[in-house]
Amino acid sequence: MSNPAEGAPSPEPPGGFAPDCRRCSRLAQFLDEVRAEYPGYHAAPVPSFGPADASLLIVGLAPGMHGANATGRPFTGDYAGILLYATLHEYGFASAPESERADDGLMLHDCRITNAVKCLPPQNRPTTAEIRECNGYLAAEIAGVRPRVILALGKVAHDAVLRTRGLALARHPFAHAAEHRLDDDTVLVDSYHCSRYNTQTGRLTPAMFRTLFARIREQVS
Repeated sequence: MSNPAEGAPSPEPPGGFAPDCRRCSRLAQFLDEVRAEYPGYHAAPVPSFGPADASLLIVGLAPGMHGANATGRPFTGDYAGILLYATLHEYGFASAPESERADDGLMLHDCRITNAVKCLPPQNRPTTAEIRECNGYLAAEIAGVRPRVILALGKVAHDAVLRTRGLALARHPFAHAAEHRLDDDTVLVDSYHCSRYNTQTGRLTPAMFRTLFARIREQVS
């Protein structure tokens, strides 16, 4: 395995990831099909990226077809990573403003990125059962990392984080820039997902994202 300092995925907390997981038959079959069509793609569960003791844990939805699923690193090589990594770099969480390849040397500082679902889902839409099946991995990761702040990119990620704690979703409604103090004093911060659709339609603007990260930087400094 490559050295994490060269941009490779960082060590996972015990129980937080299974590189050969095939527990969701639909996802496993789809990855088999994608691997056959794109032999050079990672096309497997995507590990997290960043130090395993980070103060900030970012939770996305799932790997993108030609992004993380291709490169093997979250939000790397696809449109959704453009705003995310540029903002991480601006606020001192990343060594570079662009994330193009898993071997590009980019490093995260006191920040870790993961997904609620580790495998590429068809049409980028995991089922409720698949999200729940993967929730144990997310729970183990959060317990191992023990972040001070968790940033949920989108409602699916928000709900997945709450489920790791057994918290009622209705008592912690998702809303952009909302903050929820969880039972161990971890702060869950919500954001609209930095997808192409949200950024191009203006639902999530760079200014909105920077405002969010300015607040997060204060919380983890």
